Amino acid sequence: MTPPPAVADMPIKRPIPFPHADARGGATFDVAGRRVYMIGIGGCGMAGLARMLKARGAIVAGSDQSAQDSTVALEAEGIRVGFDQRPGTLPEHVDLVVASAAIKPDHPQMAEAQRRGVATMIYAQTLGKCMLGTTGIAIAGTHGKSSTTAMVGGLLADVGLDPTVIVGATSRQLLLGHRGSAQAGLATQTPAGFRLGATSIPKGPMAGRPGILVAEACEFGRSFHNFRPQIASISSVEADHLDCYASLDDIVESFRQFAGLLPPESAGGRLLINHDGAHRREVTAGQACRVDTIGFSPQADWVITYDPATRRVSLAFERRPIAHWTMRVPGAHMAFNASVAVALATMVGVEPQAAADSLAEFRGIDRRMQFLGERAIGGSGLPGVRVYDDYGHHPTEIDVTLRALREFERPEDRGGRLICVFQPHQHSRTRHLLEEFAQSFSSADIVIVPDIYFVRDSEEERQKVTSLDLVDRLVSRGVRASHISPFGAIVDHLHTIARPGDLVVCMGAGPVYQVAQAYLADSR
Repeated sequence: MTPPPAVADMPIKRPIPFPHADARGGATFDVAGRRVYMIGIGGCGMAGLARMLKARGAIVAGSDQSAQDSTVALEAEGIRVGFDQRPGTLPEHVDLVVASAAIKPDHPQMAEAQRRGVATMIYAQTLGKCMLGTTGIAIAGTHGKSSTTAMVGGLLADVGLDPTVIVGATSRQLLLGHRGSAQAGLATQTPAGFRLGATSIPKGPMAGRPGILVAEACEFGRSFHNFRPQIASISSVEADHLDCYASLDDIVESFRQFAGLLPPESAGGRLLINHDGAHRREVTAGQACRVDTIGFSPQADWVITYDPATRRVSLAFERRPIAHWTMRVPGAHMAFNASVAVALATMVGVEPQAAADSLAEFRGIDRRMQFLGERAIGGSGLPGVRVYDDYGHHPTEIDVTLRALREFERPEDRGGRLICVFQPHQHSRTRHLLEEFAQSFSSADIVIVPDIYFVRDSEEERQKVTSLDLVDRLVSRGVRASHISPFGAIVDHLHTIARPGDLVVCMGAGPVYQVAQAYLADSR
């Protein structure tokens, strides 16, 4: 069978040149020999950025609140990390201070830098500058950013394009690629949220062009407006982060501005946007870049077909089938993310079926429908309780994840139930989307809700909503729901109610994963 042609070889709507220099004529971000100090350096994205800056010749150091695996790894690589952030602890000789998104202007070290006149940037500004002079690929959207970024990075590694990748989660397949990690032994691979690649594309139709930088582009605080990609995707646009956006219209406008950062089509700018669910007409109106749509709709430029029973995915471009593969991870949303990854890869010269073959080995990333283990219960011969961890904290994410898990695991076939421990993340999000949250647990049999994870919100916002408000809404819809806190009490409750064949998933962007870990580790 003749392999399907790469998009670069297909008849396409318009020629798409890829310039060697930054499309806006800007210089690359030169930090060689500069002393860069990073506040909040242990965060997944910040740790990756620290490594990127060090690779570019910067002298990097930083601070965080406490030691963690990421800071230990950074120090092993020669990046000094301190844990004293009191006033007066900023080093004397610093050229640039980079702060994570969680650092406020009145942070002692940040305030000291401003008082001394030291240049300061936030994480997104610095990463955006690092995109200058690269073939930047930015992955945006309300949902699916981390998984899609990891998918793109791993498959580009598999096909030898050696990308630099920075993602807000960790994956055991990022460094060697999806196939490469499977061949080397997945269990032996170190989870990573950053991959350092080549400064120029080493092979393929775009050999010699600026190296590929793949980055997750978050809309919180409009941080993705700092990015300067050549290629971008938008998977979805929904109401979220309403602590910094006034309305859904405000969010749509923010995505429109992000799309406007792409260079014009004549300079290689390409946007891939969901045909449905991303307000594409408003986002793409008047944009100078080339726009392609992707989705399950037959009207899309890139059409996805997915069979949930077999997890078989097919992708067609302009009505022409170009790739087929079987997913290892369940869910139509993951099939969509993978299809976006295949389409983006073709835009940098990857043969579509080669991209699909790589994604057939994708095993997921940490905290996204991550299977943690099975706990024996009820004696030998009986099915155990299977335990998952998931980062989902938006109603849409909860709904699609619970549906995918029930579809994949089918606990009812083992005489079990789906038990969801959901920790709401932020009081403002919970309050603004309370009704949507209440509608998103229809696939769960039992829902346990601990206290809302308090982050970024004001004390005034904290008083406006509690977990009990969500529980009341769920109960009114006929869902068996309860509020239990603290985590230890939830673990005790799971031991009381769990029965053979049950499926437990702990969901949320906060530390709710500790419940799953404690339940599996408890030997009672």
